[in-house]
Amino acid sequence: MATYNPGSLAVQEHEGVRDLADHVGRSITPGIRPVAAAFLEAQPMLVVGAADHEGRVWAHLLTGPPGFVRATGPHSVSVAAALPEGTPGTAPVGTIALDPRTRRRMRLNGTARPSARGFTIEAEEVFSNCPKYLQRRELYGSEAARPESGAVLHGEALTPDQLRRVRAADTFFVATAAPDGVDASHRGGNPGFVRADTPRELSWRDYPGNAMFLTLGNLAEDGRAGLLFLDWESGTTLRLSGLARTEYGPEGRVVRFRIDRTVETPGDSPLRWSAPEYSPSNPPTP
Repeated sequence: MATYNPGSLAVQEHEGVRDLADHVGRSITPGIRPVAAAFLEAQPMLVVGAADHEGRVWAHLLTGPPGFVRATGPHSVSVAAALPEGTPGTAPVGTIALDPRTRRRMRLNGTARPSARGFTIEAEEVFSNCPKYLQRRELYGSEAARPESGAVLHGEALTPDQLRRVRAADTFFVATAAPDGVDASHRGGNPGFVRADTPRELSWRDYPGNAMFLTLGNLAEDGRAGLLFLDWESGTTLRLSGLARTEYGPEGRVVRFRIDRTVETPGDSPLRWSAPEYSPSNPPTP
């Protein structure tokens, strides 16, 4: 498998970072090293990006006691949770395991299949990212069971309360798709780094990163994307599915996202996290 798809290569060429991307790309491996396996097994949450039966891309949050995600071999992962709702039985997925306590994150992309435990992932790409733009948080509690906080809310645009929460967010996750698979990534910044221009239109600056441009490369190839916003204190999740594009201008790269569907799930996560210690890498917001 090639390290980068044509979309990523085109963005790297446009930004003049092909040599750096080739160097960084050597960190992508098809296998799960022991340090990566140990990191996965210590995590209480996993973000999974996948397309549903209708082809819409979503980013989902899965949680469980440490060990609910574990490597069962150099190329396989077992997850003690059901495949996210709407995901076909065998499907390409992108995952990111992010630990706010240590500001570490790891991505693993491959093919998911149902199993007796939940589902398995046959790993095709495994790599870590630097802690840039990742806020530090402490895990201070876990509800034994998800409280009955209210019904799942479906929509096609953001409500006023959802708009407020998006504008106050310091973190979200983004899933993207392309012909060669699905990827899940993280975006972080100071509150206000995500703009909600209208109830159906979001935008954010694409900050300098590792030069791989996997997310922007997928958007150049396909355009489908799913966003996940987590309320770290209440466990409520807001998932958005739609189309995104990248604009290149004098102020740098800006991603514009058009919402097609929204799903808000109160108390979706049993995990409770502290207020953030913002990353020193975060640029100031206007």
